[in-house]
Amino acid sequence: MANIKSQIKRNRQNEKRRLSNRVARGKARAALGKARFTIETGQSEEAKASVLLAISALDKASQKGILHKNNVARRKARLMKHLAAMKPVEVKKVEEPKEEVKVEPEAEAKPAKKAATTRKTTTAKKTTTAKKAVAEPKKATTTKKTTTKKATTKKTAE
Repeated sequence: MANIKSQIKRNRQNEKRRLSNRVARGKARAALGKARFTIETGQSEEAKASVLLAISALDKASQKGILHKNNVARRKARLMKHLAAMKPVEVKKVEEPKEEVKVEPEAEAKPAKKAATTRKTTTAKKTTTAKKAVAEPKKATTTKKTTTKKATTKKTAE
């Protein structure tokens, strides 16, 4: 909690601005969501109108300094890109199938064997042999270190 008068006033101003900014941001988000929804449904007339409303809401938020101008430009560009790529939904009559297709229960009951299980076993064998090969030189190096100097000189002489 602030004790200084100017800071108390600044806190009141910040709270008022936060609430008004929140309203404008919310309107822009709602307009964007509605525009995206109408584009997905394929209603071209409604989509164009909702995109224009969304662009208007984004521009207002940008003018007030609530959203950054580049952020707004990016959102508008994406929205226009989706609008341009929109394909209107065509309603087709669904024809009923002439014959019923029967599925045999035996084909569904038998699952296919997985080939991945054989791969796992081969990799496991490779790793165990690699560990043994690494372990053997360690034993050899430890035996050489424990030998005395006399023994090493004899080995080099031989």
